[in-house]
Amino acid sequence: MSRTAKGVAVLASTTLALALAACGGDSQGEEERPAADPAAMKAELTWWDTSDPKNEGPVFQELIARFNETYPNIKINYQSVPFGEAQNKFKTAAQAKTGAPDILRAEVAWVPEFASLGYLYALDGSELLADEADFLATPLASNKYDGKTYGVPQVTDTLSLMYNKELLAEAGVAAAPTTWAELKTVAQAVTQKTGAEGLYVNPAGYFLLPFMYGEGGDLVDVEAKKITVGSDRNVAGLKIAKDLIDSGAAVKPSANDSYGTMMTLFKEQQVAMIINGPWEVNNVTQAPSFGGVENLGIAPVPGGSARAGGPVGGHNYTIWSGMPQEKVDAAVAFVAFMSSTESQAFLSEKLGLLPTRKSAYDLDAVRNNPIVTAYQPAVEAAVGRPWIPEAGQFFEPLDQMATEVLIQNRDPKAALDAVAKRYQAEVVTSFGL
Repeated sequence: MSRTAKGVAVLASTTLALALAACGGDSQGEEERPAADPAAMKAELTWWDTSDPKNEGPVFQELIARFNETYPNIKINYQSVPFGEAQNKFKTAAQAKTGAPDILRAEVAWVPEFASLGYLYALDGSELLADEADFLATPLASNKYDGKTYGVPQVTDTLSLMYNKELLAEAGVAAAPTTWAELKTVAQAVTQKTGAEGLYVNPAGYFLLPFMYGEGGDLVDVEAKKITVGSDRNVAGLKIAKDLIDSGAAVKPSANDSYGTMMTLFKEQQVAMIINGPWEVNNVTQAPSFGGVENLGIAPVPGGSARAGGPVGGHNYTIWSGMPQEKVDAAVAFVAFMSSTESQAFLSEKLGLLPTRKSAYDLDAVRNNPIVTAYQPAVEAAVGRPWIPEAGQFFEPLDQMATEVLIQNRDPKAALDAVAKRYQAEVVTSFGL
């Protein structure tokens, strides 16, 4: 699987240089060439964008148009690929060595997995990482595998408590709840005094992590090579989430398209509070019936007995190691532009997405953005996930568990024990229980 892309041109507008090496390969020397004229560069690249095609996709396409103002002869074949399908779709294409995109917007947990399989270029030594210190440490860490770096951080995020300010005020609530117990009380007050529902809990594994983290739980202990998803701490966290529904503080989740139902109810002011991330800010604030950005409250997820924190999330730009050698210069130019300080500030201004570059936070478009400011405490409290190749496989069993517990009323302990057994049999087979 080893490939080496030698002699990546120094690009005049982005000051990029040096070689890229695929997983398992070592650079075989560096060959600098004169700065290339951006207008003279010709290539056709395919980019799989896994963002929301209606909410975020058009803004990423605006960035592509800006890129083509400088690089008019680099054609970007923009393809919106559903997030839930992209991970396996990319692996299938990369393994077959055909049909994979040149550039992939990869969820943070996917990068170590794809790198371990040899499907990504290592970027060490490339000028894509010449200003590595400008990237926030946690988003950058998700791109590391076996001592090398296989991606460039695009956006960082975490889950937060998103709430309708008007509904909370109507219920007599002056501030966002900071504990799950307070959340339950506030949700019940909203239902009693406003006619709206208080809360919607999405029955998906990722959205249950704040409940497990809140009791001090986690999925695995990487250092001890132990599966901890079935711990008593996680059981306690799940019971809190289940109690919110059983008590009526939260709506009974829908068995079909629960996420879509949650967003519709929130945008239509039929539910006062949800747990979600910055990728939905634009969707919510642009909804005709919501009341604009002024009506959107954002706070860190409430805490349990141990702590408060959502999972670290986000996405990275990665380059397929099976790309034809002659396209590498163009791919590097595209990733450099899309991950630049200015591009990240543009995404922040348009969508409320959180930059991964420190320098972006010095720009007015970011520094004065109320959404970014609101999310910073949530990001600071976020809990790091294990950056191991298997981490991207954790969530299918968790999603099944969430449905069983929150919709089908299965016992939390039994459901988590089943997840632990699947992890050992199918995911982290070298870990103990």
